Amino acid sequence: MANNEENINLPLVHKGKVRNVYDLGQSYLIVASDRISAFDYVIPTLIPGKGKVLHKLSMFWFDFVQGIVPNHIITGDFESFPTTLKQYEYLRDRSMIVKKANRVDIECIVRGYLAGSGWKEYQKSKTVCSIPLPDGLEESAKLPEPIFTPSSKEEGGKHDENISFEETVKRVGADAAGSLKKLSIELYKKVSDYSLSKGIILADTKLEFGFYDDKLILIDEIFTPDSSRFWEVGKYSVGKSQDSLDKQYVRDYLELIKWDKASAAPELPAEVVGKTMEKYVDAYQKLTGRKF
Repeated sequence: MANNEENINLPLVHKGKVRNVYDLGQSYLIVASDRISAFDYVIPTLIPGKGKVLHKLSMFWFDFVQGIVPNHIITGDFESFPTTLKQYEYLRDRSMIVKKANRVDIECIVRGYLAGSGWKEYQKSKTVCSIPLPDGLEESAKLPEPIFTPSSKEEGGKHDENISFEETVKRVGADAAGSLKKLSIELYKKVSDYSLSKGIILADTKLEFGFYDDKLILIDEIFTPDSSRFWEVGKYSVGKSQDSLDKQYVRDYLELIKWDKASAAPELPAEVVGKTMEKYVDAYQKLTGRKF
C-alpha cells in the first residue's frame, strides 16, 4: 500500500514510531500513520487503516475525559482544517491540529491487572516496577488498586526504561510528579469503569502529558489499542495470558517466530495484518458503540 504520508510538504518536527508531527506555526499537525511498533521496534509492514482507528478512538476518549484534565486538541475534523491542508486527502480521519505543549518526558503508565513485563517481574520479586504486591497473585489477576509505574521517554531508538516515582520527582519536580500520578490514575479509573460497562477490561494504559500555559494537559493519543491492553470480559480468565484486542497479537506472533528483538524487525504475513486490524476495529466498535 502506498504511504502518501511522505508526500506531506510541511516541516516535520518529529517522526515517532507511529505518529508524525508537523509544524503549522502556531500549532502542530499530528498524523497517525498505519505503522505498528512492538518491543520498541517499528515493524516494516503497514496495517492499512490502523491510523484511522487510533485517531477516531483518541478523539472519542479526549471528549470523554475532558472533565478531568484539559487536552491539546484544537480540531480533529478534516473539514475544519485550513485550506492549505485540504490538498492532503491522506490526512482525513487520521490527523489532528493541536496546541504546542511542552512535552513531559515521562510515559505515565497505569496498571490495573498483572500482565506483560509486570507479570514477569512479579514472578521473580513479587513487585511490579519495584512496587511490592501481595503474594499469590496469578497472571492477568486484577490488582488490589491500580498502580502508577512511570517510564522514561527515550529518543533515537533507545528503549524506554521503567523508573521509580522518586526518579520521576527528580526529573520533573514533586508537584508535577504528584499531578501526573493523580491524573493518570483518575483517567484510568474513569475509562476502565466505562470500558467494563461495554464488556471490555482495560488492563493497563500509557498516557502522555505536556505543559501549556504552565498547566498540565493531556497530549498524544489516549486509550487506544496501541497504548493500552484491552481484554474481553467474556473471554477473561485468570492464570494465563489473555486474548487481547490490541497489538499484543503482533507481539505474540513475533515471540512465536522467535525473533531476537535485536536484529531488524521482520515483515508480518497478510494473515497477521488482517487479524490485527480486525482486533483494532473490534475494540473501537465495542468501546464507542459506533460503526468503523
